[in-house]
Amino acid sequence: MRRRVAAPSRAVDFPVTAFCAKALAALPAMVAMAVASPVFSQGSFPSQYPSKPIRIVVPFSAGSATDILARLIGPKLYESWGQQVVVDNRASAGGTVAGGIVAGAAPDGYTLLLHSSGFAGSAALYDKLPYDSVKDFAGIMQIAGTPLIFVVSPTLGVKTLKELIALAKQKPRQLNYASSGIGSGTHYGTELFNLTAGISVVHVPYKGVPEALNDTISGRTHFFTAPTLPAIPLIKSGRLLALAASSAQRIALLPDVPTAAEAGLPAYEYDGWYGILGPAKMPRAIVDRLNKEVGRILETPDVRDKIVAMGGVVKVTAPDVFEKLIRDEIVTRRKVFTAAGAKPN
Repeated sequence: MRRRVAAPSRAVDFPVTAFCAKALAALPAMVAMAVASPVFSQGSFPSQYPSKPIRIVVPFSAGSATDILARLIGPKLYESWGQQVVVDNRASAGGTVAGGIVAGAAPDGYTLLLHSSGFAGSAALYDKLPYDSVKDFAGIMQIAGTPLIFVVSPTLGVKTLKELIALAKQKPRQLNYASSGIGSGTHYGTELFNLTAGISVVHVPYKGVPEALNDTISGRTHFFTAPTLPAIPLIKSGRLLALAASSAQRIALLPDVPTAAEAGLPAYEYDGWYGILGPAKMPRAIVDRLNKEVGRILETPDVRDKIVAMGGVVKVTAPDVFEKLIRDEIVTRRKVFTAAGAKPN
C-alpha cells in the first residue's frame, strides 16, 4: 500500500525562504526515514529541534531590558531555524509568574525564560515560590551584563549622588525609590546602595522598568537605580538626570557620568545580568544547541553593537557557568535583603 504525503498548506505564518524550500525538497526522504526508523523523542533526537514555534517568556513589560533583548534574539533564531519565536510578556510579582510558567512547561526547548538578575533576587527574598530556582530550571547561558544608573528627575533639585545621599539623611523615610519589582535587580541594587550609604528610604515596586522610569520622570518617585538599556535614551534627551553608574568603570556611552566610587561611595559596586533558562530536565543536546546558536547570534556585529549601544556588555557563557552564577547570587542577595530588612510585601 502506497503512502500519500499531504501537500504543504500555503497558509503559513512565515515567508517561504531558502530554508523552507530545502526542507520541502527533503520531505520525501524524511518520510521514508520515519517509516523505516523507530520514533525518536525531541530529547533523544535533537537534530529535529526546533520543529515548531519557540516561546520566550519575559517577566517584565514591553520596553524593559529583558523585552528588548528577547526581541533582538528572537528574529535571529527565526532566520537561523525557520521557526517563529514568540515573545510572551508576563509582567507580575517581580518575575515569579513568568518563572512559574516556564518551570511547569514541558522540558522540550520550546518554552524558554529570558530573565534578569532579579531571578536570583526573588529566590533570595521569597520563602515560598511556585518553583525551586535551582532545581526546576536548566541554565542555557548568560547573554548580557549591565550596570545600573542612579537617575532622578531634573526637578528633584539634586545633581550629584552625594547630594541625593545628603537629602535622604536629612529626610529619613521621606524619600522613596522605584524598582521594577520586589526581588528584581533594581530592588537589590538599591537596597545594597541604601545599606552602603547608610540611608533609609521607602521602596515603591512597579511591574516593570518602563513604569518605574515614567514615575521617576514625573517626580512621583524620587530616584531609580535603572538598567542602562532603557534609561540611556531618557538621559540623553534630558528627561532624566544621571548621578552615577553602579559599575566599577564608567559607561562608555555616558563618559561624563561618574561611577558610584568616583561620586563618593567607594564601597558600592553592582552589575546586573540577563540570561536564558529553560525547564529542568531539558536534554543536554537541546541546551547545547540553544547555547551555541544564541552565542553565535550575540557575536554578530549588529546584535553586539545594539547591546553595546544600549549600555550593555555581551556575555557568552557555558550553561554550567551560568548556573553557578545563579546559585552564588542567591546566597549573596539573601544576605543583603536580610540586612536591609527587605520583605516580600
